Amino acid sequence: MNLTTRFTEELVSLAESYSDDADEPAAPEGGGRFADYAIISLHGLRIFLEESYEMIIDRLEVMPPILEVIDLEPDDLPHPSTLNKWLDRIVMDVWRVLLRQSAQLHDPSPHVAVDATHYERSPASKHYCDRTNYRVQTIEATKLVDTETQAILDVHCTTTREGSDAEVCAQLARRYAGELQTLAADKGYDSQWLRETLRDHGVRPLVKHCVRAPYDHAHNARIDDDLYGQRSMTETANSSVKRSYGSAVRAREWYREFREVVLMCLVYNIKRLIKP
Repeated sequence: MNLTTRFTEELVSLAESYSDDADEPAAPEGGGRFADYAIISLHGLRIFLEESYEMIIDRLEVMPPILEVIDLEPDDLPHPSTLNKWLDRIVMDVWRVLLRQSAQLHDPSPHVAVDATHYERSPASKHYCDRTNYRVQTIEATKLVDTETQAILDVHCTTTREGSDAEVCAQLARRYAGELQTLAADKGYDSQWLRETLRDHGVRPLVKHCVRAPYDHAHNARIDDDLYGQRSMTETANSSVKRSYGSAVRAREWYREFREVVLMCLVYNIKRLIKP
């Protein structure tokens, strides 16, 4: 069984476990619509195979074994514009749940780390930029990564940089309250408020203190070096996602770009699970 088939099986199984229409036909019948799990699978394959909307449809038309896993026929495939518009219909909460479920496939540990990276926004034309006031050129994506398996548990995206790094970190950790033991981060997250918030949720903060007084050396000496050293796993995950699926997003609207980043992370988790 090749890698694409295994990836498709895992993604379809994941999408069906979440979708309300898992028992319905993948293709529309009698004026109906595509099942959510089928469209989610097609979007995942688009990222996995690194194709555009047009090319992924053309490519899948000559891949019947892959379509069989999704329960589609070549004639059932949607028009590229239909697949594109479905990205608007599948809201961010759905992609976030799927990302979390894909991380659970790795049996993650209670030790995580946080780090931010940037994705370039690739506008279609200067005319579009001028017409829509498209000024921000990057997306900042802060990822919560399991340090033992390198699975991406969650991601926070922004184009405005409203809020501090500590607030973003606290938001991500709060979603996993009760599941984490430690959280490692670099000195950019050095905030007493963040440390207290993490402890309130039962999470031990592993964040080096900026040395401003002698007692800061003592604080840093008490940090577990082995666990803190695993913070680099976030950089490894960020690098792997960018090498595999690019460092830029293709969508135009910010909310579609956010979904695209989460989708990249979802595909990364599944690929890491099945990679020999």
